[in-house]
Amino acid sequence: MEKKNRRYCILMMMKKTDNPVPLLLLFLLITAGTEAYALDLTEITTKLSETFSSLTGENEGTTAYRSLLIPSGGRAESLGTAYTGLSDDISCLEYNPAASSLLEQTETAVFHNAWIADSAMETLAGTVRVNNAGFGAEIKCFYVPFSEYNIFGERVAGSYYTETTAILNASYNFLAGYNFKGIAVGVNAKAAWRGVPDYTDNDTDAIISGSGLEQSGLAFAGDLGVMMRFNAGKLYASREPNLRIGLNLLNAGAALTGFGSSEGIRPDDPLPTSAAIGVSYRLIKPLLLTAEFRQPFNLQDFTEYQMWSAGTGISVQITNFFGVLGGFLIKGGNPRISFGSEFEILKKVQMNVNYTFDLTSSLNPVNHISLSAKIKLGDNGRAEKQKLIDGYYNDGLASFSKGDFAAAIDSWQKVLQLDKLYDPAKEGIKSAQNQILLFRRIRDAQFLN
Repeated sequence: MEKKNRRYCILMMMKKTDNPVPLLLLFLLITAGTEAYALDLTEITTKLSETFSSLTGENEGTTAYRSLLIPSGGRAESLGTAYTGLSDDISCLEYNPAASSLLEQTETAVFHNAWIADSAMETLAGTVRVNNAGFGAEIKCFYVPFSEYNIFGERVAGSYYTETTAILNASYNFLAGYNFKGIAVGVNAKAAWRGVPDYTDNDTDAIISGSGLEQSGLAFAGDLGVMMRFNAGKLYASREPNLRIGLNLLNAGAALTGFGSSEGIRPDDPLPTSAAIGVSYRLIKPLLLTAEFRQPFNLQDFTEYQMWSAGTGISVQITNFFGVLGGFLIKGGNPRISFGSEFEILKKVQMNVNYTFDLTSSLNPVNHISLSAKIKLGDNGRAEKQKLIDGYYNDGLASFSKGDFAAAIDSWQKVLQLDKLYDPAKEGIKSAQNQILLFRRIRDAQFLN
């Protein structure tokens, strides 16, 4: 009733004023607020929850080291983690290990992802590319506060449950040339430690030394990735192909637990192993689309597989230094929607801010916020080398147009000394040699006559 009275008063004031525009805007806002207050979303969210609940498998949550499934944040999470077929920055270490050999620049980055229940993921990573080879390293730590209370509600112990993972990466882009961009293949070696804090004796409230170690664990795993690049329906000029297709196998390995236990060390639950195929496509340069399909499986028992997941993402580059991203991920009963932005500072530091929330379970979705800072450290002289190659190639074209085929061949041979797979130089040398041979035949024919 109070809001109706407010609307009536505003309408009366609009009739008496010479400039009703501000009051009209206020009227619309109050009206919209009233309607939103009256809107009941319970039925809609219930139907959504029922629809997506069928995607939750009976084996969900049965794997160990679940932190391997939590994104570090950054560009990959903003695109709904549909990143296997793109992996064009340092986040490739977690999604496609082959792509480190394709990165334009050496990169280092830090990530912070505020997850749920006061938990968080902190990540430090670095990559370097040497010609067609790529290398990288990453360490990430997931932690959540661990507090223990006695029967009187008194806090008797407090620490952190942690899962820390270290990654070493190596990759190579085979057969990379001017026309065919090669096939990139890469591997990761992983080691993860699960740290469980010591807990207390129920009778004395004293901390039992080594009790947490019995439940701590150690895991070893490997990743495999493949990346291929092509041109298809390209509407802009660039040497970088606009279509990428990526494949990966992640977290293939095993875990051990029971350190310090009287039972001895024993196998732990299976790791969250999965395989995925992803694709990314640019029709025009500012617009990027990604999609991915992922299938988890259990290496200890292939019959106890989990449900598939799928995601898609979109990136729009507004300016050279600012872009916006969005993503949608279907994974279990709670789909995730992500929104993010990227912006550059001083042309060397790129920041990403991302906001992700889960839907369908309630009117109060679980929210995740992540931040990242990526520092670009140069390309190890690849741009200068390419500039030199282009210069020699253009010199050859100029000589060829003047009929100086020997000079053209000399220039193009310099190109091949720098890049053996530079196809235009090979084709130019072949054409110049044919021209020289043709002129010799004409000269010889004239001499015989």
